[in-house]
Amino acid sequence: MAAPSPTRGFLSRVRILWLVLGALLMVSLLPILAYHYQVLRLSQDKLEDTERLQQVEITRLLAGEILLFQNSLDQQLSDEIKLLDLEGALADVNSPKHTAQVSQQLEDFVSNNPDILFVWAVNAEAHGPHGGKFRADLDPFVLKALQRGFTLCAQGTKFSSGALAIGEGKATIPAYIVAVPLFWEQKPTGMLAVVVSLKQVEDRLRNESVRKREVFVVDAEGHIVAHPDRTRWVAGEDASSAYPIVTQFRDLPPGSSNPQSSRFSAVVAKNPVEFFGAFCPIPDLRWAVVAMRSVADAQGDAGLTELNHQALGIAVALTVLAIVIGYFVAVGISQPVRALADSTRAISRGEFHERAPVAGAAEISDLAENFNSMAGDIEQYIERLKQAAEENRQLFIGSIRMLAAAIDEKDPYTRGHSGRVAKYSVIIGEQLGLDPETLDKLRISALLHDVGKIGIDDRVLKKPGALTDEEFHIMKQHPVKGANIMRPVPQLKEMLPGIELHHECVDGRGYPYGLKADQIPQMARIIAVADTFDAITTNRPYQSAMDLEFALKRVRELAGSRFDPAIVSAMEQAAHTGKLKLSATLVEV
Repeated sequence: MAAPSPTRGFLSRVRILWLVLGALLMVSLLPILAYHYQVLRLSQDKLEDTERLQQVEITRLLAGEILLFQNSLDQQLSDEIKLLDLEGALADVNSPKHTAQVSQQLEDFVSNNPDILFVWAVNAEAHGPHGGKFRADLDPFVLKALQRGFTLCAQGTKFSSGALAIGEGKATIPAYIVAVPLFWEQKPTGMLAVVVSLKQVEDRLRNESVRKREVFVVDAEGHIVAHPDRTRWVAGEDASSAYPIVTQFRDLPPGSSNPQSSRFSAVVAKNPVEFFGAFCPIPDLRWAVVAMRSVADAQGDAGLTELNHQALGIAVALTVLAIVIGYFVAVGISQPVRALADSTRAISRGEFHERAPVAGAAEISDLAENFNSMAGDIEQYIERLKQAAEENRQLFIGSIRMLAAAIDEKDPYTRGHSGRVAKYSVIIGEQLGLDPETLDKLRISALLHDVGKIGIDDRVLKKPGALTDEEFHIMKQHPVKGANIMRPVPQLKEMLPGIELHHECVDGRGYPYGLKADQIPQMARIIAVADTFDAITTNRPYQSAMDLEFALKRVRELAGSRFDPAIVSAMEQAAHTGKLKLSATLVEV
């Protein structure tokens, strides 16, 4: 082999250097990506901490304001009761002598407090004056809540209802009912109840619901008390099924007051969305202020999305650069390797003359040369194997033919019988569409179908006249004898059914086992037809040879009883197309 030229060696070294440079470039991307991942993860952790802290502070602040709102309302109700006491109306607010004064006092109370929508003072019989901007007794939900409040006040207990939606359409506002008992001489004498508007609370929630943050109030059952967006949530609706953060508050034991935060997933527009959320309970009201914002909105607001895009942009730029450099690396390596792979695939397909081009780096060139040398050796070895296999096959087939001829020579009337049966069987098999491998097995089985006659006494086998019952019983043993003779040969295992079962009939009256229809292998059914066809068309001690048409007619008469009709039909088709012709002598098969 000639030594490589200096120019070729230089190019080989340059290509290997390109490979090293390409690997180094790819490795350089890993620190950048790892740094980006670390920075992004730390930024996300800090963002989550900051967002949770902000949400906790917002909910705590609003919870405090709502509590002040409730305390202010309680104080106003207490002052109103004191005024009723000064007027002496606590014994019976519906007394005729106090009705006018109480009614005016209630009207003044509503007019001086914009958050009070309705006020009602009743005596122990639930009768009394009221005042306000709407008729609460006409709203069934409000009236039902007032009735519950009256029941508790009659027992001396303060009542606070759940959230109610008052009004219709866009004019709907959130509200709730507070009822306190009236006492005279330490006995409950009635109730002072107010319907309180939560519009002021709703406005505060709306002010805090900025930058796609959602802040709202829920009660202990998870129902909305007030929400900044009335088009989405109305007071009294259950929010626990939509937001796990609400369920978390709902499941707290009564009296809990510590703010809590969590990260959770909720379904928005049929898609799962990750959220940061926090809530602060208001134990006195059994409410909680909830704040939440999606992780994606929080990251976008904090600039993490832009940071991620910038880092991805750098990574894409480096990737493009790596691809450009990698192209040059691939030109020096991939082409000869691909050619070598193509040659390998060609050899695997049996194209042993294929050779790989000797090109590329020195290592690849050496590999190609060694591959070509190996391919040449394999090609020679395969040719020798093919030649030996063909010789063995011819020897095997020749041995079978000699064995079949030896069997036929025992009886001058059956000389050439095995060869003709094999020929007819193959023609029928071809007509049935059998594959070449199956046809080859059928040919060998047909050649050996009468091998068992070796074990039959010549006085029976060569008897010129009709056989006695005892002699026929002996003759019927030849299929089993033949199968037993051939069974020790592993290569003939798949041919045994044709040898052993070619005298079975589809109606079950054949021998040696009396099999029926599909119990008989197709190979045996084909040989049975071919065997009978040859017997009819050759001279025998008990008959003279018949012509083709007579033989076909006779075989057709036995279809369905002795023979498979499909195989008989295939033989007739082969005869009509000229494929099947009578052969008086042994035919090479």
